[in-house]
Amino acid sequence: MVITITTKKFNLTDELRERIDKKLQKLDRYFHTDAEAAVRLYTQRATEVAEVTVLHNGMQFRAEGRTGEMFHSVEESVENLERQLRKHKTRLEKRLQGGAFDHLPPAGDEAPDDFTLIKQKRFQLKPMDAEEAILQMNLLGHTFFVYRDVQDEGVCVVYRRRDGGYGQIVVE
Repeated sequence: MVITITTKKFNLTDELRERIDKKLQKLDRYFHTDAEAAVRLYTQRATEVAEVTVLHNGMQFRAEGRTGEMFHSVEESVENLERQLRKHKTRLEKRLQGGAFDHLPPAGDEAPDDFTLIKQKRFQLKPMDAEEAILQMNLLGHTFFVYRDVQDEGVCVVYRRRDGGYGQIVVE
């Protein structure tokens, strides 16, 4: 696995680099070709955050760990990645390494593998700008809002980020 580590407001020690390499090498058993892992370490307020993103055959797996110590944050994020892989193992077995999930015990209280559509909504996309869409999203109490951009007539999505800011997805 090719591992890239970036830091922001955090000093990376050799011991931490070795721990990250060791933890992420455990994930190699799930992938039959080299996967790319991007690890982002940073400090936010009094919390140390480790974000791990693994790219493999066009698939993206992402997990985040937030604790008071970076070693624990890295461990938490790798555990979250493994949990994601186990949860979706039947779907992923087709794309990942054959036999990668043979060592796992039978699924217990994990979510079922089928995704059932509970509700479907239809609505007209109203032309508006991003500020008005954010206002509408906040008024509705939602975490995202779909709208048609007034300038280029394209479909866009605004969403609330975990850090309190807002993001926008523009469909091309």
